[in-house]
Amino acid sequence: MRDMEHQPTFSIVTVTWNAASVIGPTLESVRQQACHDYEYLVIDGASTDRTVELVRNAGIEGTRIVSEKDRGIYDAMNKAIGLARGRYLIWMNAGDAFAAGDALQRMATAAAGEPDVIYGQTQLVDASRQVVGMRHLTAPATLKWQDFKRGMLVCHQAFVARRDIVPPYDLQYRYSADYDWCIKVLKRSQRNAYLGDAPVISFLTSEGTTSIHHKASLKERFHIMCHYYGTVPTIVRHLSFLPRYLKRKFSHPA
Repeated sequence: MRDMEHQPTFSIVTVTWNAASVIGPTLESVRQQACHDYEYLVIDGASTDRTVELVRNAGIEGTRIVSEKDRGIYDAMNKAIGLARGRYLIWMNAGDAFAAGDALQRMATAAAGEPDVIYGQTQLVDASRQVVGMRHLTAPATLKWQDFKRGMLVCHQAFVARRDIVPPYDLQYRYSADYDWCIKVLKRSQRNAYLGDAPVISFLTSEGTTSIHHKASLKERFHIMCHYYGTVPTIVRHLSFLPRYLKRKFSHPA
């Protein structure tokens, strides 16, 4: 049994609600990690399916489960911030997964240098766990808050932040509070570590909440961009995004 007095390096957080059909790969990817210097928090929104049962039966040491009604995913994430004991927060929601069994060990090696943010690349997978491809935005080798004016360059599941610098999520945003949160974290960070030795550190399901509510999410992100980077520059930048958007929209690979 783990020593509860020991502060783990990581708090891996999974937010769930009726996620029994998709949480299996997430649990398996946590269980397969070679590095065990973590606690595993599952913040569940009072699921009525077998989600909590599956988590309890997963056999992941250091698991804590909170299952109660909440006001949505970002409210649950705020709850996790208040409960977490790890030095770094990792968000790995139901359906998402670590890309390999050594992913957490790579993060732990980087964490030894005490960076504020540890980050890397993400690959998209579909509901059958088949690789769809890389995200259309690529995490850069150096990262600062101004870089997010081009969009969310680093996926939330590959953005690991030191817990003592993170703010709460802004609940006025229903679908893009993670984008706002990452910018706030980067504005507070002094030094970030890029896991460039790993081609991919996390898998993201392409059918996530943001993807399902794509238009509403884009509208919120536009508002956030205007707030941090100015309205006119944001409008001009979006005009430059148009060719990229059209190419993605009308591209149909065989």
